[in-house]
Amino acid sequence: MTVAALIARAGAEGSSQATLIELVEAASEAGATRALARLGLHDEDAGKDIASLRELLQGWRDARSSALKAAAGWLARGLVALVLLGLAVKFGMVRIGGLS
Repeated sequence: MTVAALIARAGAEGSSQATLIELVEAASEAGATRALARLGLHDEDAGKDIASLRELLQGWRDARSSALKAAAGWLARGLVALVLLGLAVKFGMVRIGGLS
């Protein structure tokens, strides 16, 4: 059941809806505060900590993306070099070992 449905049911059974809403809000805030405290994000510096973590994560994503692009570029260059070497061997411009 949703919180709204539970509050409506409790109101129908005689409980004050305003009191129930306050109870749910207080419990939610207490739970959120406890969760943030467990994560070490309960002080005034929490916003700065989250911003730093986001910057670090974005830096990691940028580095990973750059590394993948560089690896793809090197792979493409290597393949082109192999094709050119193969063509040079085929047309007799280069001899490898005892092959012509």
